[in-house]
Amino acid sequence: MKKSFLFTIVLIALFIGSLWKVSTMGALLPIKQKVEKVQPVLVSQNVSEPITGVSQAIKQFKENIKHPLSLLLLQILVIIGASRIFSALLSMLGQQTVIGEIIAGIVLGPSVLKVFFPHFFLFLFPSDSLNTLLFLSQIGLAFFMFIIGMDLDIDVIISKAGDALTVSIASIIVPFVLGVCLAYYLYPSFGPDGIGFLPFSLFIGISVSITAFPVLARILQERGMTKTPIGSMAIMCAATNDLMAWCMLAAVIAIAKAGNLTSAMFTIVLAVLFVVGMLYIVRPLLQKLSADQLKKHEPGKVVISIAFFILLSSAYFTELIGVHALFGAFLAGVIMPHNLDFRKKITEKIEDVSVLVLLPIFFAFTGLRTQMGLLNQSAAWSAFGLIMVVAVSGKFIGTAISAKIVGQNWGNSLTLGALMNTRGLMELIVLNIGYDLGILSPEIFAMMVLMALATTFMTGPLLNLVNWVNNKKKPA
Repeated sequence: MKKSFLFTIVLIALFIGSLWKVSTMGALLPIKQKVEKVQPVLVSQNVSEPITGVSQAIKQFKENIKHPLSLLLLQILVIIGASRIFSALLSMLGQQTVIGEIIAGIVLGPSVLKVFFPHFFLFLFPSDSLNTLLFLSQIGLAFFMFIIGMDLDIDVIISKAGDALTVSIASIIVPFVLGVCLAYYLYPSFGPDGIGFLPFSLFIGISVSITAFPVLARILQERGMTKTPIGSMAIMCAATNDLMAWCMLAAVIAIAKAGNLTSAMFTIVLAVLFVVGMLYIVRPLLQKLSADQLKKHEPGKVVISIAFFILLSSAYFTELIGVHALFGAFLAGVIMPHNLDFRKKITEKIEDVSVLVLLPIFFAFTGLRTQMGLLNQSAAWSAFGLIMVVAVSGKFIGTAISAKIVGQNWGNSLTLGALMNTRGLMELIVLNIGYDLGILSPEIFAMMVLMALATTFMTGPLLNLVNWVNNKKKPA
């Protein structure tokens, strides 16, 4: 012990001594002067003062602040901090944390931060930095959609859907048709340049008919309704709704990119072939490859690597054929082995980073696109009012009536209607896709974001109202 200690001391002393000696000798060497071209000096030009060590340090500090990596890290810190603050505030009001994250994104955008602190907004979110945030948010969404896909078991949906399938179809068709009709009124005033009525109307229909499966699941869990009959049916309805909505969205994107139905058929056929291949070729192969490890209840690195490879490959291929990378990520999650240990292992590796870091970036990026100042005329607010009426009535009434028809009592039917009216994150994903494709104008995008926020916010109060009415009707 003493020998090793003495050896360490001697080694450190030699290091310090040799460093000091070489530095001393090096200081005596002549410094090479930098040769610069002589610039002509105007008579009126002021001779700048020599740069001191302090001023040089300040200059370097300013350059470091504006460096792309430093700016990105600062953006992420501000976004996460704002998301946590607003999520905590909304949680105190009995609302979902996702609503707080959406509000945080809007507050950080041009609707609030740019209005009150324009210089700080321009420093924090310069236009040339937005592409980096866009790519990060898209990666986070791909991982998140992969997790959502793993939560859906197609075999269970097909075998046990029953009445839930009927309710899901009604909860999509009714608001979708109403949305297309609404688009006929909105298109002349708010349709974007260069976009035909067909893609615009289809996207409006999709936007008002989507349901936020993950937010709905959180609401049921927090209210202790997950294992109740109505809770199980709501989960099944939302899962089926999401599956059908994403398939419809893939077709709508293909039509929007192609411009017409005929040109879109090629993309749709490729998408169908891809889905069939994933379900009936890739899925069985993945099951066989992972069978041995899953029997041991511990999926190894090889299986997890394959899962990530399938996720990225599926997202890449769907982006390549003209659907969307998020649809591929979602489908990759659907075909994963439905072993609880496997799901838990994969989810643990993805969920924390995706939900706590990358999704808030997506909300902030959505907020940067949302310009509430565009809704400065009565015509815009009238249009927003119509959007709210169509979105809420189509989803709530369509779900409630269909649930009543298949045998549910009015209490359960209204509860399902309130739950299926939840939109949240899934709605924002759809809206951003439409905005990226140029189908939704900035005005319509802002209205739809407000609608997503309002319909998600009203889910809790609507459920409380339905419960209050049901309890009041019960005999004492």
